[in-house]
Amino acid sequence: MSDIINLNLLVNSLIYSVLGVVVFWISFLIIDKITPQDLWLEIVKHRNQPLAILIAAMCLGIAIIIAAAIH
Repeated sequence: MSDIINLNLLVNSLIYSVLGVVVFWISFLIIDKITPQDLWLEIVKHRNQPLAILIAAMCLGIAIIIAAAIH
């Protein structure tokens, strides 16, 4: 069984996954703070679809950068 699942690699993957999510969340909060409006309020309450698409593209970009840096 130890040949199939290497516990050391599994723990490393979990640590890097959590690290990537934390870095992503912090970067999103920083971008939310430097923009003039509250992004979450604009997207959810005012249903601003173009802003939601822009934020989604930004999130994908940040995620790709973090994944490349961790990989």
